[in-house]
Amino acid sequence: MIERILPPSAAAVCVYGDVPDAFLFPEEEAMVRRAVERRRREFASVRWCARRALADLGEPPGPILRGERGAPRWPHGVVGSMTHCEGYRAAAVARAGDVRAIGIDAEPHLPLPEGVLESVARPEEHGALGMTGPGVHADRLLFSAKEAVYKAWFPLTGRWLGFEQASVTFAPDGTFTARLLAPDPPLPVFHGRWAVDGGLIATAVTILPQDGAARG
Repeated sequence: MIERILPPSAAAVCVYGDVPDAFLFPEEEAMVRRAVERRRREFASVRWCARRALADLGEPPGPILRGERGAPRWPHGVVGSMTHCEGYRAAAVARAGDVRAIGIDAEPHLPLPEGVLESVARPEEHGALGMTGPGVHADRLLFSAKEAVYKAWFPLTGRWLGFEQASVTFAPDGTFTARLLAPDPPLPVFHGRWAVDGGLIATAVTILPQDGAARG
């Protein structure tokens, strides 16, 4: 599903559930030694996806550790992003010469829990949620889009980005724009794509090097 909203220069791998024999390197095992079994399975399965996506770029298998604020530490010259939710794990990577940053997110296609939208949406976004078209849980889509925006933002800036620091507008053709309201953004607007299928929402932001533009 995620590969449909990424450019051809990105390699993406996803699975619908956990991979029973997903392997972890010792350094990765150490990061989840105290985690519950469900978290361990998610952690291993999303790294299984990431290693296969990296293999598509010709990268050898190796540990994918957590860096600052939990962001994945990719091999030199590679950018990427990982996501997991109930019943879905995915990773996307690309050569840094082809893509400056990638942010992906997946969520169940269900309404957000009561009260969460108020902490996610800016005032102007409430009125724009209907632009996603009929049958779409736009509140959850907004949450997912902002997660994807942050995952693309952080590798470029090394800075936190709050929900209130991006204003997202959706189009029914499966695209969205995020106006960045934080100080000194690397770009004024990030562009992304979204899809809904099989009970899931997926969003992706891909920032390309040419012209300093961000495109889905």
